[in-house]
Amino acid sequence: MAATLTQERFTGPEWSFERKFDGIRLLAYKKGKQVELFSRNRLPQNLPAVAQAISTLDHDQLILDGEITWGRGQLAYHVFDIMWIDGREAMSLPLEERRRLLRELNLKPPLIQVVELRVSEPGAVRGPRASSSRGVQDATGSSDILALHHNFPWEYARARGWEGVIAKLRGSIYEQRRSRNWLKMKCELAQEFVVGGFTDPQGKRVGLGALLVGYYEYASEPASSSPSGRGRVRERSLASRASENFSSHPAEGERRSSETSEGGSRSVKPDFVFAGKIGTGFNNQLLIDLRRQLDALEIDKPPFTKAVGLPRLRAHWVRPQIVVQVGFIQWTKHNKLRHPRLLGVRHDKDPREVVRE
Repeated sequence: MAATLTQERFTGPEWSFERKFDGIRLLAYKKGKQVELFSRNRLPQNLPAVAQAISTLDHDQLILDGEITWGRGQLAYHVFDIMWIDGREAMSLPLEERRRLLRELNLKPPLIQVVELRVSEPGAVRGPRASSSRGVQDATGSSDILALHHNFPWEYARARGWEGVIAKLRGSIYEQRRSRNWLKMKCELAQEFVVGGFTDPQGKRVGLGALLVGYYEYASEPASSSPSGRGRVRERSLASRASENFSSHPAEGERRSSETSEGGSRSVKPDFVFAGKIGTGFNNQLLIDLRRQLDALEIDKPPFTKAVGLPRLRAHWVRPQIVVQVGFIQWTKHNKLRHPRLLGVRHDKDPREVVRE
């Protein structure tokens, strides 16, 4: 079963959360003492320590699903599901029952059962009986409760440096395909961008289709180009109003002005660089409010001075006055945002200060 990537962030009693590991998917087949290991695309894997550990389990037949990681030189097989046990298929059992079967296997390293993360009403530092601030803990109480100012599993994951979390629908069966009953939420970066245009809505959508955003690139400050494509993570702002303190079109001279930074004056002839389209993270009211603001800023030509991949159809251009906060997974090799979503509108940021971080 494969998880579907989502940009939405949610919790609810019908959803269960697990850690998303940054490793290699591995299926394990046990028949008697014989164990075979395969990757997701059915290629045989040679992992003697894992095979040996599975061969000692007190069951004649097993099919397990999990992920292999190598952390600090230690091999671990993180088992998160069971498909077959002693002549019985388990895929049609609800998620909670399959987890119970895994617990009863009593896995030992390098086999590790992936535990459920849950929002814990009140907690001390450890265990399921803690009783102070809310936090996230594993379902067995064996992991620390992280004292955070929120109760969202994906924030817990980001604070611990994880790749993300998997949301699993309670009561769901194991499907041999990609399913929306498993949704992966990857930890993301966040930074400000300036709106330079938008597209028309399609179908039943109201207001606008997507925001076309960019950032300023100063001649004395080339854009970041880290190998991973990941920049510095910024604190997110969910302010509700757009910036109104940058009221002239870049072509009218402001883009050619000079500014002073901590290191002294710098030559400012910035390019306005197109970074991509933002189409998720809106509600209907925000779509309508943004369209009203953007209509008042509309101009005839794109304000972007560096732009690859601008849409040609149903696109409108605006003076770059509105700053938005955007969450995204990473920069692509073509210097565009991967899986961006709107986090909010900034009213405290001068558009001319928005650069790639």
